[in-house]
Amino acid sequence: MNKNDDAFDVSIDDAFDFLSEEYATLFEGSDATAFQHPIWLDSLYRKLAPAAAAKPLIVVVRSRATGALAAVLPMLRVRRGPMRTIEFADLRVSDYLSPVCSIKTFADLLQDGRACERLRQLVRPFDLLRMPKLLDARMPIENLLGAPHRSLMDTNAYATVLVTPFEQWQLNALGRSYQKELAKKWRQIHKKGSLTFSCCDDDASIGEAMATMRKFRGPRFHAQGDGDLLQHPEYFDFYSTVALRGLGSLARLYAMKMDGEVIATALGLVHRDSLLVVMTGFDVDGYKSQSIGALTFESVAKDCIERGGRVLDFTIGDEPYKMQFGGQPTPMSAVTQAGSAAGSLALFALKQAPWIKQAAKRVTDLRPIRTSTGTR
Repeated sequence: MNKNDDAFDVSIDDAFDFLSEEYATLFEGSDATAFQHPIWLDSLYRKLAPAAAAKPLIVVVRSRATGALAAVLPMLRVRRGPMRTIEFADLRVSDYLSPVCSIKTFADLLQDGRACERLRQLVRPFDLLRMPKLLDARMPIENLLGAPHRSLMDTNAYATVLVTPFEQWQLNALGRSYQKELAKKWRQIHKKGSLTFSCCDDDASIGEAMATMRKFRGPRFHAQGDGDLLQHPEYFDFYSTVALRGLGSLARLYAMKMDGEVIATALGLVHRDSLLVVMTGFDVDGYKSQSIGALTFESVAKDCIERGGRVLDFTIGDEPYKMQFGGQPTPMSAVTQAGSAAGSLALFALKQAPWIKQAAKRVTDLRPIRTSTGTR
């Protein structure tokens, strides 16, 4: 018998309280990301999961000796077309997915054979297990679940290291040529009126910035699939709630104004010494010639440096602007596992010829079935 067998108790607690003191303590000592923060997950399970007809699947791991909370796997059961899938709590809003525990605790859990077997039994049945957006292999979730080795995704995450003073970061990240180009844009935009840039610090300013962000993003993403998430009431409610409840802790919402009118916004999540950019909105029609997006990101970087921040994380996606701001790519990986013949067929099809792959993706990547939201 392994010396660590029986070290942990594993159970499902679909009513788990992410705002509890014990979860806050666990999160603070964990190696999880901002997307597992108490406010983020509580809002996701309360607001997005019901609208998506997704059912909580929250795996709770406790020390058998003390009963103390040791780890949480925040997951969901989601019906995607005919497929029964299980996945980390994401629903298209979380860029990094991770178990909530320390690397050491995760390693100890892997040594508890009985706990691992119990966990694998609890998450069944499923046709397909899908866990993309994994940053690194320090906590190999595939080993815990008995799944095949992870594979690289076709996209990266990007982050730029911040240094003081701000002018040194500009030189390091932007280079002299791009720095001069942005300086020209700053001169142009200042000629248009009184320009300000600040963090929203009350309910009214947050509400104004979020409403303006939704207005800017609608036309921009109209031609992309089902459009922008913010146009759907449940998602707008989710992001607004995070901005309001996370004020002063998790969330930071920036607004650039021209003569008192919002022309650019950026919502970020604060995690230790990093700011993770999760959503932006710009008046592209009015300020395209002034590269309003680039000026906003430069302003965000300056504010982070002044606050003592060390990393500006642009999160997942290969948009060119991220490298223009000194973003360095980090590969992302995914874990998939079939739990039935239907799941095996779907995974097989995804690896075949392009036309078969597209047909399979239409099944496995279907958006969550919605109930009475009326947004689709």
